[in-house]
Amino acid sequence: MENQYEMIPDKDMTNRPDYEKEIVAIIRSNRSPKILRDQLEDYHENDIAEAIPELTAQERKKLFNLLHLDTLSDVLEHMDEEDAITYLSEMDIVKTASVISAMDSDDAANLLDAFPEGRRDLIMSLMDEESKRDVELIASFDDDEIGSKMSTDYILIRRDLTVKKAMRALIDQAAENTNVTTLFVVDETDTFYGTIDLRELIIARQDTNLEDLIATSFPYVYAHENIDDCIEELKDYSEDSIPVLDNDNRILGVITSQNLIEVVDEEMGEDYARFAGLTEEEDLTETLLESMKKRLPWLVTLLLLGLVVSAVVSAFEAVVSQLTLIMAFQSLILDMSGNVGTQSLAVTIRVLMDENLSAKQKVGLVAKESRVGLCNGMVLGVASFFVVTLFIVVFKGQSLGFAVAVSGCIGVSLIVAMLVSSTVGTVIPLFFKQIHVDPAAASGPLITTTNDLVAVVVYYGLSWILLINTLHLGG
Repeated sequence: MENQYEMIPDKDMTNRPDYEKEIVAIIRSNRSPKILRDQLEDYHENDIAEAIPELTAQERKKLFNLLHLDTLSDVLEHMDEEDAITYLSEMDIVKTASVISAMDSDDAANLLDAFPEGRRDLIMSLMDEESKRDVELIASFDDDEIGSKMSTDYILIRRDLTVKKAMRALIDQAAENTNVTTLFVVDETDTFYGTIDLRELIIARQDTNLEDLIATSFPYVYAHENIDDCIEELKDYSEDSIPVLDNDNRILGVITSQNLIEVVDEEMGEDYARFAGLTEEEDLTETLLESMKKRLPWLVTLLLLGLVVSAVVSAFEAVVSQLTLIMAFQSLILDMSGNVGTQSLAVTIRVLMDENLSAKQKVGLVAKESRVGLCNGMVLGVASFFVVTLFIVVFKGQSLGFAVAVSGCIGVSLIVAMLVSSTVGTVIPLFFKQIHVDPAAASGPLITTTNDLVAVVVYYGLSWILLINTLHLGG
């Protein structure tokens, strides 16, 4: 028999091997199915997933026939949902159902949810009963409930077993479950009782009392809990998996560390999208109309708020007409006000992830951000005073007294605007959190426009009071 690695190019050990090219070369070779399958099994499923787009439809069909169902399901789990559905659609409906049945229940539920309803129902009718039951269980929860993110891949052991019988139960279930590092224990009524670490069970003697191995103090969540409410609790523990219980304290599934990473990533993506004024996340494959629908709602709102800002500016038209020079420095005040407000907002959103934040801590946060805004404003106000004075004298040819007066007004405006913007950037998300509105969704664009309004009122108001009415600098 020829060496099974003959088709694989020599690897440059100083660089990462080009696994995609190697996999494509293997699939395009004329070796027997047995040899090709053995060669492909040497590669990680993620590498095979990355090589698939390089194949033709005929070559993909060949690959799908070569791989075992378990391997093929793992390959598809490493793909984006849309790509996985595309390749599943290239298979016949029976094989599609078999591949999805071999997937982890949470991944299978997510994929099926993306299929058109008619095809989804047909696939589910062809799935094995256990897989279909698991998928239906996960799909029964709302998207914002932790039960929708759980997996049914876990080992369950009865509390009244001996160590020997517990090991036998582990071996029997390990054939169908890969999540074996933590074993979940239930009592006679199937109520969650505790956990056993796999290592503890392996090294235990047969005459050891199983009760001595059980950790009864272990984190858990309820399936109907809101993801936002329990995500911080889940992140506080470094467990490989945490049980998800029903209202009768029976185990329905587990949240694995991988599930948790995906949940946190989704939540961060949603917050980032909302922070930017989008109603939902976008991707590269969306149509123009879909992207517009996600962006327009906040843009229309901001347009109306922008008109308010413009109306305020027009109210100070007399100030601008008498002292046109101050218009040149409007953007300086607005930009710095917006920047400091956004910084405070980002800090506040991060702090608000702690659901146990006390009223005293919230007040302390507002005080701290206000002090930071004030101090930064004083530093930048003083710096701008000297720079603007020099600019007006050198480039505008105005007298030193005039330059000092205008730059002094700008410096004071900068200090006040940054102080107020820091406070606003902290108070608004706290307020939205208090009334149970997502602070990330409501705060970002709103604070930007609010800070523009604050900056305009402060800048032109002080210019009118100090420069026009007090120093009579108007022309």
